[in-house]
Amino acid sequence: MFELLNTREKKRQFFLSYGAFLVNGMLALSIGSLLPFIKEAKGLDYAFSGLLVSLHSIGNLAAGFLSGILAVRLGRKKSILIFESLFSISFLFLIFGGSRPVLMLAFLLTGLARGASSNFNNTNINNLTPGKAWAINGLHAMFAVGAFSFPLLLTLVTSFDRKYWLYICFFMLGMGILTWMLYFLMPMGNDKVIKEKREKGKSDYQFFKEPLFVLCTAVLFVYLCAEQGVIGWLITYFEDSGLLSAALSQIMASVLWVMILAGRLTVAWLSTKMKKENLLVLMGIGFALFFFVLLFGKNAGMIVIGIMGFGFSMSGIYPTTVSVAGYIIQKYQLAWSFMLTIASFGSIIMPSIIGRIAQQAGIVYGMWSVVIAVLADLLLLGALKIYLSRRGQGV
Repeated sequence: MFELLNTREKKRQFFLSYGAFLVNGMLALSIGSLLPFIKEAKGLDYAFSGLLVSLHSIGNLAAGFLSGILAVRLGRKKSILIFESLFSISFLFLIFGGSRPVLMLAFLLTGLARGASSNFNNTNINNLTPGKAWAINGLHAMFAVGAFSFPLLLTLVTSFDRKYWLYICFFMLGMGILTWMLYFLMPMGNDKVIKEKREKGKSDYQFFKEPLFVLCTAVLFVYLCAEQGVIGWLITYFEDSGLLSAALSQIMASVLWVMILAGRLTVAWLSTKMKKENLLVLMGIGFALFFFVLLFGKNAGMIVIGIMGFGFSMSGIYPTTVSVAGYIIQKYQLAWSFMLTIASFGSIIMPSIIGRIAQQAGIVYGMWSVVIAVLADLLLLGALKIYLSRRGQGV
C-alpha cells in the first residue's frame, strides 16, 4: 500500500500532510460551532452572523484559486506558509477584536487558511500517490476526525461556563502555530512549480477541453451543493419541523460525522479491491436512497437509519472523484485550483437557495430542494462511469 512512498522525504510529506489536514477539519467545524458563542458575546444579529459565515465560504473559495497561482510564483512551500499564518491571525482577531470589520476580516481569513490547506494537501497526496483512492480517502478521514472532535471539545469546555469559549479560541490559535510548523518542517524537494514548455498552440487551460475534467468538476459541484445543504441546515430542519428535540438534533449531527469517518475508511479499503468508477456509482445510489429515507423519516428510528446511511454513502464521493481526476491534476498545474474553485460555488449557492425556499414555504420544502442536487450527482456519476468504460480508462 505504501510502495510509492519509497523515500524518507515522501513519507514525511505524507504523514505531515495528514496531521495538518486533521487540524483543518477542526478549523472547518469551528466556524459553525463557535458562531453562537461569538454572536452572544459580541451582540450580533442573525443577518450579520450569516454574513460572517458567507465570508468564511468566500475565503475558502478564493483560496482554492489564489493558492494555486501563488504556488507558481513563489513555490508551494512559501505559498502554504503564507496562507497558514492567516489561521492564527484570524483567531487573534476573534479573541481580541470587537468591532464588526475586524470580525468580518477574521472570518474571511479562516476561509483563506482552510481553502489553501485543502488545496495543498489534496495536491500533495495526489502527487505522492497518484491515482490511489485509499490515500485521498485516508486524508479526508483525518479531516473527519478533526471535524468530529472539535464540537465535543467545545461542548466539554463550555459545560463549565459558556464564557470559556475563549479558551477554545486560544487552543485553535495554538493549533494554527502547530500546523504552520508542520508545513515549515515538511521537506519539499519538488517545491518549485515549473511551467513545462508546451507545444505550439497548447494552452495551460487545455484541461477545460478534457471531458474528464468537466465530468469530475460537475460531480463535485452538485455533491457540494447537497453536502453543504444538508450539513448546514440539518439541525434547523429537525428542530423547526418538530421531528427531533434540540439535544437529539445535535446528537444526529455527531452521528453524521462518525459515519462520514467510517465511510471514508471503508472506501479507502474498498478502493484497493474494486474499480473506482463502480465504487462511485454504488456510493451515488446509497447517497440518493438514504437521503429519501431521511426526508420521509417521521420517527427517530427512521431518521437515525437515514442519517447513518447518508453519511456513510456520501463520505467517499469527493475524495474518490478527486483521485479519478488525478491524471488531469498532474498534467495541468492549474487544473485542481479551477476544479476546486468551480465546485466550491455549490457549497455557497445551495445553503442560500434552501434558506430562500424555507423563508417562503417552510424548512421542509427547503430541504426537499436538495433532492435535485442528489439525483443530479447520481446521474453524473453514471455518466463518469460510462465515459471511463468506453475509453478503457477504468481505474
